[in-house]
Amino acid sequence: MNEGMWRRKESRMKKGTTKGAAMTEFGSIRYIEPSQRAGMRFMQRGIEGSIVMLNLLRFRDVADYTANPELTPEVPISGAEAFNRYIEHTLPFLRESGGEVMFLGDGGEFLIGPEDERWDLVMLIRQSSAQSFLAFSSHQDYLAGIGHRTAAIEDSRLLPMAELPIPN
Repeated sequence: MNEGMWRRKESRMKKGTTKGAAMTEFGSIRYIEPSQRAGMRFMQRGIEGSIVMLNLLRFRDVADYTANPELTPEVPISGAEAFNRYIEHTLPFLRESGGEVMFLGDGGEFLIGPEDERWDLVMLIRQSSAQSFLAFSSHQDYLAGIGHRTAAIEDSRLLPMAELPIPN
């Protein structure tokens, strides 16, 4: 995770937040981008080979382009529509970096988990390595469209996973 990415995140966070999280108007914490500490811990894991990122995403009802007014559409759009713009912008850079979308699906409520928690979209993204993920996430042309993601997301989780061998 590059330092400029952290500075942009911190400049958009509201007062009274924890690193990597922002407070909603109702006082609950939402997670939009990784904290610097989480980025360092990710690198310290030393994951070898490919990595799969589990993304859980909850969208805003109406996309909020306050942090990126240059990307604001002429008429208001939903968070889901803003995220579709993000995906369309992102896919070429993801593929160029050796990544792929393995799964994209509707979310919902947990079968096992907090009953009041729901996720609108679930994605599994495979990257060829942690280094290729970092190269992708700091690519300047990719970053030019990340404001669509920021406008779209109410809350999110990102879990990097390393593949384990399946026992016989």
